[in-house]
Amino acid sequence: MASLMDNFTWFRQSAFLWKDADYRIYIDPWQVTTDDPADIIVITHAHFDHFSMDDIDKIRKESTQIFAPADVAKEISGNVTPVSPGESHHAGKLSIQTVPAYNIVEERLEAHPQENNWVGYILSLGKENYYHAGDTDHIKELDSVKADVAMLPIGGTYTMNASEAADLARAINPQIAVPMHYGYVVGSPPDARRFAEEAAPVKVQALTPVHPFEH
Repeated sequence: MASLMDNFTWFRQSAFLWKDADYRIYIDPWQVTTDDPADIIVITHAHFDHFSMDDIDKIRKESTQIFAPADVAKEISGNVTPVSPGESHHAGKLSIQTVPAYNIVEERLEAHPQENNWVGYILSLGKENYYHAGDTDHIKELDSVKADVAMLPIGGTYTMNASEAADLARAINPQIAVPMHYGYVVGSPPDARRFAEEAAPVKVQALTPVHPFEH
């Protein structure tokens, strides 16, 4: 049986490639291991493990469309669209919605401040909507996200931990929730197992990254 994640490659952290016969779409490319040229790149925020010019330069071509928050967009030349939370954009057949991504837990407030206007994305890929949360806490604006797949950070310290992410997964109630942002800078594989247990009855699919886990 085909999985909703069959077209995805997870490199590490929050870095993904989605590809089909027509498109190559990268999300927060970091330590990319493929030479597939990008049709579209979306960046959630300015931190090094999400915004890597080396990786962008490796995969971009002249026609690549890039979407990024304003503070990131100004650092990139070429076909770049600055985005803020609450917007809708189109790139070819792809529909892109931006949603807020920020911290509300006190010890994390300086990591991803709301005033930075950083984002997560809802991407319409094929017949499904995929939500990539970027780096965020469980903020009230996200309870209204509608998506077939929710890709959520679970590593804690800078983002939601596994329990907090499980709460958000249940609020969104996607067909599949996918944990990310663990096993490298923060978090470890047991966090994904805890996320799966606590997100029930939402189905969780933990992917295997291209790079080996470091934690």
